Amino acid sequence: MTITRRSINTLLAGVPLAATLPSALAQSRKDAVVLGMVLEPTSLDPTTAAAAAIGEIVHYNVLEGLTKIAMDGAVTPLLADAWFHTPDGKTYTFTLKKGVKFSDGSPFDANAVKFSFDRARAAGSTNKAKKAVFDNISSVVVQDTHTVILVLNNAEAMLPFRLGENTAVILHPNSAANAATKPVGTGPFVVDSWNKGSSVTLSKWDGHRDAAKVKLKKVTFRFINDPAAQVAALLAGDIDGMPRFASLQSIKQFQGDKRFVVEVGSTSGKGIVAINNKKAPLNDVRVRRAIGHAIDRKAFIDGAQEGLGRPIGSHFAPTDLGYLDLTQQSAYDPEKAKLLLKEAGITTPLNLTLTLPPPPYARKGGEIIAAQLAKVGINAKIENVEWAQWLAGPFKGNFDLTIINHVEPLDYATAYANPDYYYGYDSAKFRGLVATLAATSDQKEKARLWRDIQRQLADDAVNAYVWNPAQVAVFRRGLRGLWNSSPIFANDMAAVSWGPAG
Repeated sequence: MTITRRSINTLLAGVPLAATLPSALAQSRKDAVVLGMVLEPTSLDPTTAAAAAIGEIVHYNVLEGLTKIAMDGAVTPLLADAWFHTPDGKTYTFTLKKGVKFSDGSPFDANAVKFSFDRARAAGSTNKAKKAVFDNISSVVVQDTHTVILVLNNAEAMLPFRLGENTAVILHPNSAANAATKPVGTGPFVVDSWNKGSSVTLSKWDGHRDAAKVKLKKVTFRFINDPAAQVAALLAGDIDGMPRFASLQSIKQFQGDKRFVVEVGSTSGKGIVAINNKKAPLNDVRVRRAIGHAIDRKAFIDGAQEGLGRPIGSHFAPTDLGYLDLTQQSAYDPEKAKLLLKEAGITTPLNLTLTLPPPPYARKGGEIIAAQLAKVGINAKIENVEWAQWLAGPFKGNFDLTIINHVEPLDYATAYANPDYYYGYDSAKFRGLVATLAATSDQKEKARLWRDIQRQLADDAVNAYVWNPAQVAVFRRGLRGLWNSSPIFANDMAAVSWGPAG
C-alpha cells in the first residue's frame, strides 16, 4: 500500500497575527505535548467499540498489537518479532517478543494473544472487525509461551495489516474487562486521567521495553470540535497541534505564520452521505440513486473541505488496493435525479431528516448537501447531534440520512456484508463476492473481485459516495514526528519529540 504525502511550505505574507505566542507556549516544553482532537470517544477499548477516536488516543500509545502499520502504510513487527504462513495462506505462525510485560506487571505471551483473539471472535463480540477478520480465524493455537498459530478458514494475505489495526490490540485476561475506562496494555504510555468532556492524559510508562527512546513524559488529548475554538486554542498556546485539523478555512492563516507548520497528506477515509436502506422510500434503489445524482461532489469538496479531497464513487479510497474510479456512475445530474424520483413514484417534496455529528465536514457539509437535495425535491431537515448521540442513534440504524467519514482501510466487509450494520444493506450477491474474495489467494483474481465489489456498491447506490478527505496537520514548529497521513487513525506519540524551532 502506498500513501502519498505533500508538505505545504509556502508562507503567505500579510496575514495579521500576534508577534509572539503567550508565555505558556513560548516556554520550551521538552517532555510534554497537548494535542487537539475533534471527537471524544465514549470508550477507550477499541476491541469493543467502533469509534476511530479511540485509536487516536490509545493505539500504539497504551495498547499494541502483533504488527504495526506505519504512516506510509507499511506493516512492521510490533509485539510479534516475525511471522510466516503456509503456502496455502491459511496458517500463520507468529513468534512473539520475549520479556514484554503489560503496564500492571502481567506477562505478555501467547496465552494473552489467544485470549484477545478468542474474545474478539466469540459469539456476542462487538469488535468492529469480527466479521471481516476474526470470524475467519478457525482456531488460535498456543504452540509455546512465545509462539502462537492462527488457523484461518480462508487465506488472507492482508492478515498482518489487519492485525496492526486497533481492533486487534492485545489485552490481558486480568484487565480486559476494565479496558473501556482504564485500558492496560504493553505500550509506552499509561492512561493517567480521563476528564469527561475535556481531555485524556497519558503518562510515560518507565517500565516499557523501549522507554529510553520515548522523549515525552506526558501527552494530553483535548477535545475541541468547534472549528473556531480549534484556531483559538492553537493561537493561545492551549494546544501544541492538531494532527487532524478540522478548521480548513483557517489553513492560510497558519501557513502565513512562521511559528506553525501546516502539512497536508492522505487518508483512507471514505466520506459518505449514509442512507438507511431499510427505511421506505430509501429502500428503493431509484431513490438512493437520485440522492447520488443530486450531489455535486466538487461543490462539496470546495465548500466544505476548502478543495482538499478527492471525489469517490464507491466505498474505496484512492489509497486502497484495487481502487476503481466510479464517480461517473453517480455523476452530478439534477435532472436525472428528478426523473428517478418520479419513476419511483415519489411525490415531492420528499421530507427526510439529515442527522449531522459534530465534525465540521458534517456540519458545514450538511448545509451544502441539504441545499443540493432541495433542488431535486428532497427536503432534508438538518438535525445536529453530539457524537454520543450519533453513536446511539444513526449508528444503531435510527436515521434517514447522515454524513460520516469512514476512516478504516478496506472496510467493505465490515460495512456491507453485515445486514445489521447501521445502513442496513442486505445483498446475498454482495456477500457472495466478499466470501469468494476471502477464499481467493490469486492476486489477479483478488484485483478483479475488488473491482466487482466496488461496482456492486455503486450499482446498488447503498450510500452516496462523496469524497476522500485529505489530512491536514497543524502544529508548532519544533514538534517532530506527528503523522501527516493516516492509513489508519492513530497518533504514535512514542515517535514524537521537541526539537529546534528553526
